[in-house]
Amino acid sequence: MKTLYLDCQMGLAGDMLFSALFELIEDKSAFINEFSNIGLPSFYVKVEQIVKNGIGGTKSYFSFDGRIEGDDWKNGKPGHHHPTLSNITDLINSLKINDNVKKNVLDIYSIIANAESIVHKKNVNEIHFHEVGALDAIADITGVCMLIDLLKPDTIISSPVCVGYGQVKCAHGILPVPAPATALILKDTPIYAGNIEGELCTPTGAALISYFAANYSQMPLLTNYKVGYGMGTKDFEALNCVRAFYSNNEISESRIIELNCNIDDMTAEDLSFATKILFENGALDVFTVPINMKKNRPGTLLSCICNEAHEKILAELIFKHTSTLGIRKNTLSRYTLERNLRIIDTKYGKVRIKKSSGFNIEKSKIEHDDLEQIALKENLSINEIRKNIMAEIKGL
Repeated sequence: MKTLYLDCQMGLAGDMLFSALFELIEDKSAFINEFSNIGLPSFYVKVEQIVKNGIGGTKSYFSFDGRIEGDDWKNGKPGHHHPTLSNITDLINSLKINDNVKKNVLDIYSIIANAESIVHKKNVNEIHFHEVGALDAIADITGVCMLIDLLKPDTIISSPVCVGYGQVKCAHGILPVPAPATALILKDTPIYAGNIEGELCTPTGAALISYFAANYSQMPLLTNYKVGYGMGTKDFEALNCVRAFYSNNEISESRIIELNCNIDDMTAEDLSFATKILFENGALDVFTVPINMKKNRPGTLLSCICNEAHEKILAELIFKHTSTLGIRKNTLSRYTLERNLRIIDTKYGKVRIKKSSGFNIEKSKIEHDDLEQIALKENLSINEIRKNIMAEIKGL
């Protein structure tokens, strides 16, 4: 499994994430050539190795018509006007990037636009993007999306995001940290102030992490990894960087949530329905265990296993579809084998084969639904069908 872990102890900005990911790719010259020619007006990319706090990393600079980051634009050229979402959308649609990257860039700008619309109490089409709408932000977001598309991680995990504290000066005056749009974008992200006064997470950085991160946790088990250091502009006592860990784990460890509750006043039919609902809404596993409860009443322990992303919705559904008044939560780690599904042609037709590997183990299993269908069609036992197919596979 290819895992990308982002260490955001010093917050996150678009250029910092770009620089960290850039350090992870192999052919850097080819990427710079491709990125420089995507169609941004008079676009120039510069990446250089710098040292902060005794640690080397990459700092990125983008310029447009010779102007460095921060210049605004109108009708595709730098100027003194702030673009609208329509201007940004037209420019992004004109870029020479693949459809997947283009969709990601547009979706991320939608996150920013909606946040700006809410905090400024304006229709989204009336919003004029100040710092986040400048050409350098378009370059930051597009570059990050291109690098992630190139790296193709199976999962992206982030640490909780440090946002800093205090105040920040922007186009609207002096605002609290995190800035209102940043705070809104990060509403479902674990954040903390940290010990550094200042804005550590920008709206662009907030939109990128909220869009790409599947979950937020301490670093999972990683092996065979590379580390990229994306340096920020400001200097602090602490190293101002984003670290990106890119791992192709042979051993896969992930965090899961276990939700438990005891029930003694529901019928088997109602519990069965609740279990079905939980499976349909993202539960990895749901099971029941007979238990004894208070006053020696026979009861049922309902356990629901899920990913962190599904925890809240499944807790709500447990409360909605069962009689419980409380749910216990356990955060667990689990080891898993790498899993792949292969479709092969057999004398019985196409059959799905589940393959798993890791921990020096390899396993293969025929999809049981396929065995059932073939057994009914051929009027043979499942065991006979399984033996015949496995014999045929060995002969391939």
